[in-house]
Amino acid sequence: MNEEVVMKFLHTSDWHVGRTLNGWSLLEEQEWAFQQIVDLAISEKVDGVIISGDLYDRAVPPVDAIKLFNKTLARLVLEEQIPVYAISGNHDGAERLHFGRDFFQHQGLHLSTRLEEAFEPIELENCQIFLLPFIDPIDARIYYKDDEGKEIQGIGDALTYILEDMEKAFDPDKAHVLVTHFAVSKKDDSDGQGLRELMLSETSNTVGGLTNVTSDLFKSFDYVALGHIHTRFASPTKRVQYSGSPVAFNVKEAKRKEEKGVYILELDASGDMSQTFHTLEVKRPIVALQESFETLMSPEFYKNQPCQKAWFAFDIQLSSRKELEGINVRARLEEIYGTDIVEITFSRLGDVREENLTVDQHLKDLEMQSPQEIVFDFYQTVTGGDVLSERQTALVESVFEEIERSRQ
Repeated sequence: MNEEVVMKFLHTSDWHVGRTLNGWSLLEEQEWAFQQIVDLAISEKVDGVIISGDLYDRAVPPVDAIKLFNKTLARLVLEEQIPVYAISGNHDGAERLHFGRDFFQHQGLHLSTRLEEAFEPIELENCQIFLLPFIDPIDARIYYKDDEGKEIQGIGDALTYILEDMEKAFDPDKAHVLVTHFAVSKKDDSDGQGLRELMLSETSNTVGGLTNVTSDLFKSFDYVALGHIHTRFASPTKRVQYSGSPVAFNVKEAKRKEEKGVYILELDASGDMSQTFHTLEVKRPIVALQESFETLMSPEFYKNQPCQKAWFAFDIQLSSRKELEGINVRARLEEIYGTDIVEITFSRLGDVREENLTVDQHLKDLEMQSPQEIVFDFYQTVTGGDVLSERQTALVESVFEEIERSRQ
């Protein structure tokens, strides 16, 4: 930037403290990421850290998750006197987080969990920060219940009214930053649906899940620090930006091999905002392998893998279902790769697993399978790789034969 930097922020989101990976705790990986975030905030001398929602992974987080989050906030706010500007996301328990808000704000922790708190900006020397937490349309209907002129059907209607009211508090001599937590795509973007498919950790088709608003709604803001989608590549514009989550949360994310990190935002004297992405180191990676069982057991192959130092997800390719009969697949894999095996699936030899299949495509795949094959696949999934014995296979087939006879 040519102009002198007058304000600097760190933008992060979707911490999901307490998240598990198919039953394995991610707290150690999360703590490693949070330490790097705090160190970066210190070294960059930021004026504040923005956390754009989903602080915790669920409304009532486990004790260890609360301890880690408190430890991180204490280091930022109390030890380093770096203010934190945060909101609740759709995974958070908003009312639980609201406890002690007024007290914590005086310590430098600005946390918004209710709609009515979003209209009063945090006033800094050169900037106004608006904190809009995740809400449902019903929250906006309740807030505007006395205004008969406001008809709110969906989240787009709600945000239109909310943002218009925020603008009434704008100081024209300051920059305006919004921190919020929604699914946002570029207006008239034909790839908008593709962005929604990047929401790897969200499966709901309700607001905050796959329901989408367009970035033109935020045209009055100099920067919109978004949370909710776990990849920065879903950002609709440079000004309306996702930071993504600081760690990968599932196997699909790991397969994309996306570098996780945070943004450093710089506001210059003319009001222009620029950002630089800083990657975070991974302490324990998630490694996804799609190979035949013979290849996975080959020293030439596994010596090139981070055995005993990573989480592993295996998609084992088979030429026939009887290929692994009598073999304790998980036990054999654990001997070599370690016990942190988070997923074992099976596919036919030569098939390439498509990670972005739609629900309809998955249903079509199921339609191609016989009922017996669906049971066989389910058994392998829940047992971690075991194959039905001849006796079990015969039993399954006899059950379906009996069902078929009963229909005649």
